[in-house]
Amino acid sequence: MKIAIDGPSGAGKSYLAKQIAARLGIIYVDTGALYRTIGLAVKRAEIDPRDVAAVTALLGKIVVELTYVDGAQCVLLSGENVGDKIRTPEMSMYASAVSAIPAVREFLFSTQRSIAEKSSVVMDGRDIGTVILPDAEVKIFLTASNEARANRRYLELKAKGIETTPEKVLEEMIERDKNDSTREVAPAVAAPDAILLDNSLLDEEGTVLRALEIIRENIG
Repeated sequence: MKIAIDGPSGAGKSYLAKQIAARLGIIYVDTGALYRTIGLAVKRAEIDPRDVAAVTALLGKIVVELTYVDGAQCVLLSGENVGDKIRTPEMSMYASAVSAIPAVREFLFSTQRSIAEKSSVVMDGRDIGTVILPDAEVKIFLTASNEARANRRYLELKAKGIETTPEKVLEEMIERDKNDSTREVAPAVAAPDAILLDNSLLDEEGTVLRALEIIRENIG
C-alpha cells in the first residue's frame, strides 16, 4: 500500500501522515525531514543553499539515513540524530532552497523509493504523488487558507519555544510556497489524480477522519 500526502507548508501533512500510519499499521516517511537535514548540513558547512556546485559537492561528504526507534522516525546526519535541530523556520527556508537542486533530489530519491518498495507506507511532502510515488493507490493534496496555515505553524513554533510572530510566519510561508511551486525541478503541485482535502475549517481529528474515508473509498 502506498499513500501520498502532498501540500503546502502548515497544512498539517506530517500530523496527518503520522496518524494514518499509526491507525493503519504502516510506515510513515517524513520526506521533508530529509531535505531539512541536508539544509542543516549546508548551514553547518557555511554554504549558500542556492550555490548548486557547493551543495552538490557536499553531498559526497555526508550520509543521510532514516531509522525507526519504537515506531518513531529518526533522521540521522552522518550518524547524528538531528531531532529538533531541523524543525526551525530557518531550516524550512534552507530545505526549500536545497530541494530545488536536482542533485539533492536525486541523492534522496533512492532512499525514499527503496522504503516504499519494501513496505506499505504513507509519505508526506511536496512531490510525493507526482515524482516519488506516482503509482500510489491514494494521493491526497492537503491544503488550507494562508491564514489558517500560518496560525497553526506559529502555535507549533511557540510551543517549541521558538520566538517569532504570526506576521513573520505568514510572510515566510508565502515565500516558501512561491519557491516550492515555481521551481523547475519537481514543483510542489497537486498530481492530476490527487484528491483535494481543504482542512481550513477542520480540526486535526476531523482531517484524519476525512482522509481515512478517502483511503477506504479508494482501496478499502
